[in-house]
Amino acid sequence: MDTTLHPTAPKAERLAYLAGCAMTVLFTLFMVFDAVIKLIKMKIVADTLIPLGYDAEVGFPLGVMEAILLALYLYPRTAILGAVLLTGLFGGAVATHLRVGSPLFSHILFGIYLGVLAWGGLWLRDAKLRAVFPLRR
Repeated sequence: MDTTLHPTAPKAERLAYLAGCAMTVLFTLFMVFDAVIKLIKMKIVADTLIPLGYDAEVGFPLGVMEAILLALYLYPRTAILGAVLLTGLFGGAVATHLRVGSPLFSHILFGIYLGVLAWGGLWLRDAKLRAVFPLRR
């Protein structure tokens, strides 16, 4: 996947590319933070996993998985695979919060927000992906 932008590209295409980069940076910063707190085994991770019905020790493997999936997402040749796998991870988070009755907008839908950032950033940065999934024909 070629994510470079030709210098003579139309202004709207350049703006879309920059917006996609901004979304990807926001998504990446959050995911790095989330993976790191799990990898260093911060107490807050265990404190939030237990009420969700998970063992406190699940945090570290989740952090490893998040780091690997984020690396796949950030590497241009595997970005779509990374986005698909991250979508599965976010779906599990949504289902977990739905199961325990968490608040809708702050917890249940948070995985959806992350998915929109991940896929939106990728879609805006990649003309080939936009050709496969156009907003309109």
